[in-house]
Amino acid sequence: MMDAGTTPIRIETARLVLEEFALSDAAFIVDLLNQPSFIEFIGDRGVRTSADAERYLGEGPMHSYRQHGHGLLKVSLRDSATPIGMCGLVRRDTLPHADIGFALLPQFWNVGYVSEAARAAIEDGRRRLGLRQVLGITSPHNTRSIQVLGKLGLQFVEERSLAAGATPLRIFALETL
Repeated sequence: MMDAGTTPIRIETARLVLEEFALSDAAFIVDLLNQPSFIEFIGDRGVRTSADAERYLGEGPMHSYRQHGHGLLKVSLRDSATPIGMCGLVRRDTLPHADIGFALLPQFWNVGYVSEAARAAIEDGRRRLGLRQVLGITSPHNTRSIQVLGKLGLQFVEERSLAAGATPLRIFALETL
């Protein structure tokens, strides 16, 4: 568990900045989480208003930063500070290790931003937190995410449900050390 005095997470790459979300990012979260691709491949989080987004951020990413020292980070273009998505490590009770999560606004697909952000988040988890293994999970029909996980070096492990009655997901793993 991280203490409240921990330095906020900020990771810079050649083209991107990954940093902790703030409640002021609520409007961006409403937009991102209501993209048809987000709802189809990640799920409908029921975030429709700024208040919903603030609750999502507080109970999700911001809680994770405090509890685990990592979480989903806002991904912005380095040169303009334009937010384009989220990427980071997620800790789930149903998995033995953190998994890499990512979602970008569709207009920023196909230029390597997801791979760049995910590599940086995984490296930060390895270096700063000593994570020895990172997982990736995706629905079996999400071919775009499966391709990204492969580019990152994650290998398919199994297909299973993470909760009783839930749709099976494909689980991938990467040894980081």
